[in-house]
Amino acid sequence: MKHIPNLITAIRFLGALGLLFFDVDGVAFWVIYVACGLSDMADGFLARKLHCESKTGALLDSLADLAFVVCCCIKLIPVLAFPKWLWIWGAAIVLIKLINQLSSLVLYRKCVFLHTIANKATGLLLFVGVPLTLFLESIVPMVIIAVVATFAAVQEGHFIRTMDA
Repeated sequence: MKHIPNLITAIRFLGALGLLFFDVDGVAFWVIYVACGLSDMADGFLARKLHCESKTGALLDSLADLAFVVCCCIKLIPVLAFPKWLWIWGAAIVLIKLINQLSSLVLYRKCVFLHTIANKATGLLLFVGVPLTLFLESIVPMVIIAVVATFAAVQEGHFIRTMDA
């Protein structure tokens, strides 16, 4: 029973890779997308419920999240039509996140992936907001996500630089 959350995470990792084999306008892509998103919510919930939270599980979760984001970017960026300023804003958020990881490597000799409420909110908003953006053909959901993601990235950097590890 204690391995179920990590198994769900591993399946999400494989599902994320599976996204690369389907077209964004096809049903299979969105079924896998939704399954990956729901499994992201389920693995953490089950780990807490089964009292089997671990550093390994948290790291696997973060790696599966990263794989999901990267695979979604590979598939979705070509079909998203955003103004240049929004792409620059997104790149700035990614740069802040990279600086946060470099800081954690320098300060603690390890990558630190914080599961803050702001980071979780960003993930949930991305999960819902990307399909909504495509459906509505509007950048408004992405602007809202960018605001929350900016806060989350800056907060994460603050926490990394002030934590005792």
